[in-house]
Amino acid sequence: MPSVFSAIINGDLPGRFVWEDDDVVAFLTIAPVTQGHVLVVPRAEVDQWQDVDPDLFAKVTAVARNLGQAVRKAFDAPRAGLLIAGLEVPHLHVHVFPAYDMGNFDISGADTSPSPESLDEAQTKLKSALRDLGFEATVSTR
Repeated sequence: MPSVFSAIINGDLPGRFVWEDDDVVAFLTIAPVTQGHVLVVPRAEVDQWQDVDPDLFAKVTAVARNLGQAVRKAFDAPRAGLLIAGLEVPHLHVHVFPAYDMGNFDISGADTSPSPESLDEAQTKLKSALRDLGFEATVSTR
């Protein structure tokens, strides 16, 4: 069954993309724990992370690693947080976000009403950081 993430990936719902390749995309979440919080999502509809093909999971984590570098650079964060929660949407996704303290790892405290301007700014900063890090070919054009 298609998920809300499939609708975002297919362009049926809006999304602020920062990364796109043949297998994986990354876009800003609409409920960030910190500005710059992105979701790394395989294009394939896989619900449980334990069920994903190992090669695809390796690609998802490699993209998450690259985005971790970008969020640290773009937001001057001491760490990049990484979480797999999987309860919100039945489509594998990895949360990557600027982490300043342990409280940032509690996604139940996410901002459910971020301003469009804040999300636009985060998208611009992340795309710029990705380009600076040499990932121009995968920076989303949407």
